Amino acid sequence: MAARDNAAPVIIKRKKVSGGDGHHGGAWKVAYADFVTAMMAFFLLMWLLNATTEKQRKGIADYFNPTIPINRVSGGGNGSFGGDSVFSEDQIAQNGIGASSPRPTEERQARGQTGTQSQDAEAEADKFQELQRQIEEALMGIAGESMVSEQAMRHIVTRVTDEGLIVEFFDIDGEPLFVGDSAEPTELTRQIAAMLGRVFSLVDNEIAVNGHVRAFPEMLRENPSWELSAERAQAMRQMLEGTEIRRDRLQRVTGFADRKPSAENPMDVRNNRLEMILLRKGK
Repeated sequence: MAARDNAAPVIIKRKKVSGGDGHHGGAWKVAYADFVTAMMAFFLLMWLLNATTEKQRKGIADYFNPTIPINRVSGGGNGSFGGDSVFSEDQIAQNGIGASSPRPTEERQARGQTGTQSQDAEAEADKFQELQRQIEEALMGIAGESMVSEQAMRHIVTRVTDEGLIVEFFDIDGEPLFVGDSAEPTELTRQIAAMLGRVFSLVDNEIAVNGHVRAFPEMLRENPSWELSAERAQAMRQMLEGTEIRRDRLQRVTGFADRKPSAENPMDVRNNRLEMILLRKGK
């Protein structure tokens, strides 16, 4: 008993080991930071798509995809390779008048654009966009009284193309623009013509008038499509000349018959339509 009391006490030390602090302990933080960054970029992209216009989005895209400014007139040299380089006219697509000679003369040099719009073209595009907005405001009466009735607004659509600003108005079931299959305009058509005369007088661009009609049954002895489309276009020209528009601004009057239908069914009354085109410069 005495020997047991004199024995040295046994001491047990327990070492506390903390888990997760080894070489992989902080990896989840990096992954989480990457996830948060990706989500922030995603929501920023969604916000930009919703809050910007098409022109602004193009500017943002161009910022992340820079291009090297190139002289619009092709160059050349007398070196061993005849001046050929990645910037020569054979390498860069030209949109205008081109030349294929390795050393073109001044008259035959490529003078087209190299994929970038000139400032004049951008200004022209902005002017047509602004004019389209003015016409739509006039139709809807945003800035005051509408120039046309709510009934007439159902017949009109506007769009901007390479040719210019197109104001198209068309037949609706029960609401034709002309009396029967004739070129006699209804009161609705006269009202639209008067409105276009006031709006088109804001600029000095030339004007074109296109007439279209629906397809007629093939069993007819004489198909009146060509004559009728041309006569309706001429009737619109006469109404425009009675407004504030100068007669010399009317560049052309064309009848397309039923050759360019806008509705899938060629005989749909929607194909009875007139197009007023405010032409771009040089068109």
